[in-house]
Amino acid sequence: MNDMHPQPHNPHARENVGHPARRSLLLIGVVIALILLALLIAGALPRQRRVKAAEDAARAEREALPTVLVAPARRAPAVTELLLPGDITPLTEASIYARSSGYVRRRLVDIGDHVRAGQLLAVIEAPDLDQQVAQARAAVAQAEQQHAQAQAQLEQGKAQLELARVTRDRYVTLVGKGALSRQDGDQQETNYQTAQAIVGAYAASVHAAEENVRAARASLDRLIALQGYEQVTAPFAGIVTARLVDQGYFISAGGGSSGPAPMGLGGSAPGATAGASGGELFRVAQIGTLRILINVPQTDAAGIHRGQDADVLLAEFPGRVFTGHVTRTANSLDINTRTLLTEVQVQNPQSTLLPGMFAQVRLRSQRANPPVLIPGDAVIAGQEGLSVAILRDSKIHIVRIEEGRDNGTQVEVTRGLEGWEYVVVNPSDVVHEGALVRPAAAGTAHR
Repeated sequence: MNDMHPQPHNPHARENVGHPARRSLLLIGVVIALILLALLIAGALPRQRRVKAAEDAARAEREALPTVLVAPARRAPAVTELLLPGDITPLTEASIYARSSGYVRRRLVDIGDHVRAGQLLAVIEAPDLDQQVAQARAAVAQAEQQHAQAQAQLEQGKAQLELARVTRDRYVTLVGKGALSRQDGDQQETNYQTAQAIVGAYAASVHAAEENVRAARASLDRLIALQGYEQVTAPFAGIVTARLVDQGYFISAGGGSSGPAPMGLGGSAPGATAGASGGELFRVAQIGTLRILINVPQTDAAGIHRGQDADVLLAEFPGRVFTGHVTRTANSLDINTRTLLTEVQVQNPQSTLLPGMFAQVRLRSQRANPPVLIPGDAVIAGQEGLSVAILRDSKIHIVRIEEGRDNGTQVEVTRGLEGWEYVVVNPSDVVHEGALVRPAAAGTAHR
């Protein structure tokens, strides 16, 4: 009867029935995950062992071969630019000295003044020299008077000689006719010969007097020339770059001077005496055209020729290029420096450039056989000379070279390399003939 009664409704009965099913599904999922994890671990371990073995092999290979840094050698361009230092100097410069001793009576120019050729720069007062000129003039007058007296004696002697000749000829006729004795004829012949000797003596006196006149005039001309040096003139048109005397200075013709040096006017340190300058009065320079002397290395000397263009660069004028030309070379290398002395001239109409400035001259030269360029750190200096280590088929080969110009970071090789090689930079003790190495350089490979 009780079974026939309906059971009361339980809302949680369905949920209790589904609980065992969910637990079964969860258990199955966990088992599957564990199986997958086991499979993953089983597959990853061999792969990890293979990767580790490969890394160990690579590490062993790296440790077995030493690593060297290599860089490619390359040919220098056929047209090369050469930048050489030089000092700017005037095309013509002259130091002006005194040739006569005395005091500076007037000074007419100062530093920076433009002067013409022959322009008066200073006047020297030399009373001693003026007195010597006056004495020389008197000596010339005296010598000329003595010459005139000797000439008059010569004329008188010639007249007496003519009289003696006529008398002798008359006596010769009379002696021949028997009117006079031979003794009288011989006497007249003796008188004639004596007159001839006197005329010869007078002629010698005239010649001596003429030489005295010439000597006196030469002495006078020399003193007059020295007197002309009392006026100091400019030898050519230019600019006064130094003035070392002032009014009242005593100037010695032997190259000395006395007096405090003009301060800041060139040639002497402030406070020094002008005598330290060796008696220099002024210095005049032509700066309309300037010249720069440079030393071209032997490797570029063959490409330098007269008339070649040159660029003059100065740090004081950034970005500005002054055009110059090669005017001459020494045509001979300095045996000590192996360089060719070359002169470059540059026009300076506005006086922009000043003598004494430091400049750099850029030349472009054509080379028939350009050298090979390598890093400077690749050169090996040994007892047998210079060499480099090149890399070929992972092996080191030592090659003897001849070095050209050394630019610091790069070195020119004139013999020993062809330009395709890879050279070892900063070679260590492991670098020797036949050594196996591992190259390491960005963007390079070994051959």
